[in-house]
Amino acid sequence: MNKVMIIAEAGVNHNGDLHIAKSLVDAASETGADAIKFQTFQAKKLAVSDAKKADYQKQYTQNTISQYEMLKELELSKEDFLALYHYCGQKNIQFMSTPFDEDSIEFLDCLGLNIFKIPSGEITNYSYLKKIDSLNKPIIMSTGMATIDEIADALKVLKHSSQNLILLHCTSAYPTPMKEVNLKAMCTLKQRFQKEVGYSDHTLGLEAAIAATALGACVIEKHFTLDQSMPGPDHKISLEPKEFKQMADAIRNIEQALGDGVKRPTESELKNKEFVRKSLVAAKKIKKGEPFTYDNLCAKRCGMGISPMKLTDLLGNEAVRDYEKDERIEE
Repeated sequence: MNKVMIIAEAGVNHNGDLHIAKSLVDAASETGADAIKFQTFQAKKLAVSDAKKADYQKQYTQNTISQYEMLKELELSKEDFLALYHYCGQKNIQFMSTPFDEDSIEFLDCLGLNIFKIPSGEITNYSYLKKIDSLNKPIIMSTGMATIDEIADALKVLKHSSQNLILLHCTSAYPTPMKEVNLKAMCTLKQRFQKEVGYSDHTLGLEAAIAATALGACVIEKHFTLDQSMPGPDHKISLEPKEFKQMADAIRNIEQALGDGVKRPTESELKNKEFVRKSLVAAKKIKKGEPFTYDNLCAKRCGMGISPMKLTDLLGNEAVRDYEKDERIEE
């Protein structure tokens, strides 16, 4: 089984500060995450000046500012991303960033990004999809808010990259109520589109991401923060380093637990077989020449002997020697 890719979704939890972004890299590298992902955008190309904020954005940011103003405060410069790219290399964690406009796609491509993440909000953006497809690089695409038909339409645009594309099931609600997670939809995506699948998790807690691993996710993405109490739109739905490490450890344990699917006794089981399997023994004293019957044979733990499955083969055969009660029957 291939290793599950665990992505620490730092997003904009740096609050526009390169120092905080580097601290996120430091923390993520110690949790067991394979990659840390940021968001690359220019506010002026992402939203109109009077764009309204979603309810969760209103709840966790200043109500007096627009979505554009909020995004502007969360931008990092190209120089910042260059510094982060190299810093991730030093910390031995893969750098990723989601582009939100075509200029950002070009910039990240030039930076050396080798996997492109398409966010749920861009799945219906034809020009954006076309631009990423032209790079012919591996793609991870989130499918929050999307219908099956919308996903199919996006995949038609991503025709050059379709052979190296992973679909992430996602519910774009922050936080996502458990009753709306619908993890089985991840399996539906795999069956419908014949693609590898994963899960982008916006729930509070660890359960959904761990369960998605057990269902076959090859990528798990989860929001990551240094401190949930920090100001900003995504901190409250993010895991702090201690919890993120617990999730990553659990995912690795689940990977091992899933195994290869072949049903066979394991090495650990074989050590116990002699002590827990039953064999045929004398239910009472048996004299030499006496025939074996249901009455004088029974099955008990006694070490490895004749399997009780062979009981009917012995019935009527004569004992070749005397047996005391509970003595193991010999061939």
